[in-house]
Amino acid sequence: MLRTDAPAKINLALHVTGRRADGYHLIESFVVFAELGDHVSVELADRDMFSLEGPEAAVLSTEAASSNLVVRARDALRDAAMQAGTKLPPVAIRLDKQLPVASGIGGGSADAAATLKALCAVWGYDPGAETLSRIALDLGADVPMCLDGRPLIARGIGEALTAVELGFGLDLVIVNPRIGVSTPKVFSALESRDNPPLPDPEGVGDKDRFLQWLAATRNDLQPPAQSMVAEIAQCLSALDLAGAQFARMSGSGASCFGVFESAEAARIAAEGLQRDKPGWFVAATRTVATS
Repeated sequence: MLRTDAPAKINLALHVTGRRADGYHLIESFVVFAELGDHVSVELADRDMFSLEGPEAAVLSTEAASSNLVVRARDALRDAAMQAGTKLPPVAIRLDKQLPVASGIGGGSADAAATLKALCAVWGYDPGAETLSRIALDLGADVPMCLDGRPLIARGIGEALTAVELGFGLDLVIVNPRIGVSTPKVFSALESRDNPPLPDPEGVGDKDRFLQWLAATRNDLQPPAQSMVAEIAQCLSALDLAGAQFARMSGSGASCFGVFESAEAARIAAEGLQRDKPGWFVAATRTVATS
């Protein structure tokens, strides 16, 4: 059995810069990935199987397996192989769900990306980078960046990726009020879709300078998401009161992150928030640097 991590995706900044004729929004987003995440396990089997476990699995247990991005990733990769003349055997896939669902930290997209990687390894199948990227994008706009899995800037609808040499990790606390947010509804509520682009990154080798740069950026989805879910403002306020150096909503919400001075400071803050907000999802983690 092969076990693959599906790390949480954190949009440190997300600028909406336009909208295509087909309705897809254009973005520029600075993305990092955390040590915290789901896990996907894959092994060869007599028949295809999919199972769920973990503290956040119950939310998905009532959904049809065919709608889960993990299963869709399996089927899409197998279809691509069949079109290329390769028949791939059945597999058993287990998803260990640690991240809250529909929370703006890429849980489903990360799961799909991890599944594609694990299946390629277990099957011994290499579809090529171009085909794998196409499959990832067909599964969702966030899947290509999760497939890349390193600090980057995502442009276009999320498929145009530029790696960033970020020389440090960030100690974070992630909080979610356990309220799912519909990404399409958040985008529909945007007042402006033609906003200034992301400024060129600064301080990628120095945390303090980088946080200064980050403070000059935005998440353009935060205002419409907050208008729909008042608890987002409560999450941000709680992170500030817990001592965060910087706090913002990730993606389309409702998860928010706070950057803390150290891993110890993040741990202490997370423990305090868990006591104060027992109904929330709260976790301390660290982002992965480029090297």
